[in-house]
Amino acid sequence: MLFTDRVEAGRLLAARLEHLRGRDVVVLGLPRGGLPVAAAVAEALGAPLDVCLVRKLGVPSHPELGMGAIGEDGVRVLGQDVLRQAHVQPEALARVEERERRELERRSARYRGERPPAAVVGRTVVIADDGVATGSTARAACRTVRARGAARIVLAVPVAPPDWTDRLAGEADELVCLATPADFFAVGQFYADFAQLDDEDVVTWLRRAADRRAPADQEVGVEAGAVRLGGHLTVPPGATGVVVFAHGSGSGRRSPRNRFVAAGLNEAGLGTLLFDLLTEEEAEDRANVFDTALLAARLTDATAWLRAQPAAEGLAVGYFGASTGAAAALRAAAEPGARIAAVVSRGGRPDLAEPRLPAVTAPTLLIVGGADLTVLDLNRQARARLHCESRLTTVPGATHLFEEPGALEAVTELARDWFTDHMAAAHV
Repeated sequence: MLFTDRVEAGRLLAARLEHLRGRDVVVLGLPRGGLPVAAAVAEALGAPLDVCLVRKLGVPSHPELGMGAIGEDGVRVLGQDVLRQAHVQPEALARVEERERRELERRSARYRGERPPAAVVGRTVVIADDGVATGSTARAACRTVRARGAARIVLAVPVAPPDWTDRLAGEADELVCLATPADFFAVGQFYADFAQLDDEDVVTWLRRAADRRAPADQEVGVEAGAVRLGGHLTVPPGATGVVVFAHGSGSGRRSPRNRFVAAGLNEAGLGTLLFDLLTEEEAEDRANVFDTALLAARLTDATAWLRAQPAAEGLAVGYFGASTGAAAALRAAAEPGARIAAVVSRGGRPDLAEPRLPAVTAPTLLIVGGADLTVLDLNRQARARLHCESRLTTVPGATHLFEEPGALEAVTELARDWFTDHMAAAHV
């Protein structure tokens, strides 16, 4: 016996995966026994947890012989050699796949409800189970996750037979196992408690993980010089950075567009601070909306306040500026000692910060609607003044407010990737 139970095994396994902390990681457990192991790994890494649902496609005349496997998002992996040797006709393959697809959908609905599968595209995916025996399920899981667009796959288990790396060579980018005993004949022999789990156990583990990762949302009072500004601070567990929003055109922390983007950043494990750059009285004077110096000073003060909060201690800070708020973000980022990890501008007016643009050192992404021609031209001119790493990206067909279907989603994905890449590096 090596492990008391699956939870202990998961915690020990997590210690071997510490090098993944702070990266864009998602942990997938193989139901049902892999969920307690995966949950312990996800908690230790501060990563989201989900199930990895795969179903073997058995040869009709010999169901125990796998001719392929199916996964989510329509993924299908076939073993052409087995299909050929077993003389499986397309109609028979289709019947088996239809049956297993129904079971896959049943389990997905039972385990997740209305929640979609965790996104794996471009991410490091840890596939965890309570052990490897034949390796067939692990192989199918790796192949389906790869087909879903994972950038890197780590297959991690507490125990496996000595030849497990030979069996699974090439299926994952990294294979991690705590023990490979010579007397291996079944996974359960190495656990004192190896109780069988049911669907309700899987649901419980997923719910606990979701509750644990629920962002710590709080209304805050942001101290900026002599004023106190209303704000909303969200810092998910394991966050690598916090993005401070600079609203444009007099809008504040309740801006629906910025809240939409912030929710997407939170889902990716980034913290957010949305706050009012102006008091209610100040906002009544439209001249303040275009006072870039005033707005940048407020942003600088808010950043100092944020860095003093326990929830944000030691975290990288980025700026997301919209419209006129983008000019404030760039001006604040240009201040000596600002230490801003990244800046993203959505439909911004960086030209309003033109004198300070050469002093910006933070990697800057300028996002402009493809149909917002005037602002697009202003951004091109502004980018020519930047000496830092920068990129100008257009969202095809989008206008200034990104109201077109899918436009704001595109902005969110672009911002998420920019901040994740640059803030993770700054956090390290």
